[in-house]
Amino acid sequence: MEKNEYNEKAINDVYKNAHIALQSISDLLPSVEDEDIKAELKDEYEGYEKVIGEVSTFMAENGIEPKDVNPFKKAMLWSSIKMKTLFDNSRNQVAEMMINGTVMGINELTAMKNEQTNLDPGVLELLEKLLKLEEEYEQRLKKYL
Repeated sequence: MEKNEYNEKAINDVYKNAHIALQSISDLLPSVEDEDIKAELKDEYEGYEKVIGEVSTFMAENGIEPKDVNPFKKAMLWSSIKMKTLFDNSRNQVAEMMINGTVMGINELTAMKNEQTNLDPGVLELLEKLLKLEEEYEQRLKKYL
């Protein structure tokens, strides 16, 4: 894969990672009753929105078309969240679900960062920004377990 194609795929993967996090929070919030974790999720939502804004700006400036998350994947995510919270929407359950999703995102971003050494500096900066944010969120969520 040529460098430009790799960077386009990488920035789209960063975009999708943050977008899935936003979608997960949106799907989860209506089921959350605990006000503390609800406030945490809203704060995380804002953080992901900010990163998506920066990624979108970068993509627009570089003529890269954002690729949305597969609708089937979105539907599977929604149904999984609804099933898991149907009988247990405790703060522990919500925190565990969010930590699991966050760790998946961290793993994907870390693998992407480690796989390729010729990432465009702008792509790398945004990847690292999202990675740092997700690592912070993972630590913050642990207090709800």
